[in-house]
Amino acid sequence: MAKIAGLRVITAALLVLAAACAAPEQQTAAPGASPASTTVPPPDPAAVGANELGMVPILMYHQLSRSPAGDYDQTPEKFRAELERLLRENYRPITVSRFTSGAIDLPAGTHPVVLTFDDSTTSQVSFTTEGAPAPDTALAILEEFHAAHPEFVSTATFFVNNEPFANDQRALPWLTAHGYEIGSHTATHANLGRLDGTGVQREFVQNLRAIAAAVPNQPVRTMALPLGISPNDRTLASAGNWDGTPYTFDAVLLVGAEPAPSPFGALDPTAIPRIRSGRTPVPFDSGYWLDQLAEHPDQRYTCDGDPARISFPRNLSAELTARWSPRSAPY
Repeated sequence: MAKIAGLRVITAALLVLAAACAAPEQQTAAPGASPASTTVPPPDPAAVGANELGMVPILMYHQLSRSPAGDYDQTPEKFRAELERLLRENYRPITVSRFTSGAIDLPAGTHPVVLTFDDSTTSQVSFTTEGAPAPDTALAILEEFHAAHPEFVSTATFFVNNEPFANDQRALPWLTAHGYEIGSHTATHANLGRLDGTGVQREFVQNLRAIAAAVPNQPVRTMALPLGISPNDRTLASAGNWDGTPYTFDAVLLVGAEPAPSPFGALDPTAIPRIRSGRTPVPFDSGYWLDQLAEHPDQRYTCDGDPARISFPRNLSAELTARWSPRSAPY
């Protein structure tokens, strides 16, 4: 597993952009005309230490339980504490699709983080009889955290199997209506390495059909490999066809165990790494990597506040993938 080695430790602390903007000059509008709007230009990328070629933590969650049984499980309190840390360290959530497509429109000086949930369990999503997210589920905690901290958007990507969240018919429509992303995790949580090509494609198509039955016209663009195991023909994790139904995924997510490269740099969309968050600290888990990125902020993806450009220190220019060069803004 990769370690951060030989990182360049910046000698000056990351500057915080002052919010003091001079009031715009008052203008007199013509009768019946709308008042003139004033657009505040994005800040100087250097002033916020922008590096949109930096690394992005994609955190992987499974069960929430007050008595965690597995290494990938954790308590609701630990999940809340991790959200508090992410907010404190200026991270902001986006979905897998927004990350892989480069649609990262966040305030200057903030850092994207992707929250992902595997296996579609009721500890992640379930509802009260009134239809609200049930207390201490991952969904309820995310919604409550956003209510207390509006700048921390309640969004995540849920990788689901067939009959997700105990086959609660409210779940997938609720998630998509509230800005969450649904991804594929195969129909039966299959070990894809033990299936032939037909079996692999059947797993994906049956899963996509089940999702489409719950949320029609909602494209599924991402998938996470069950157990982190690829099919023997790795191309079938990204595209295939079974029983007359084709499928294509823009992103294939692994199980671990390091931050993901920038979508504008060395990212391989067919093998995107994630970071485990679980019951106890282990090597290369979320706590380890968040510590590393805090200690070496020049290695972390930091937004410039302008989605139309890609800002980064000039000495990193060689890391930019050529197709993104029209938006390149080295400094």
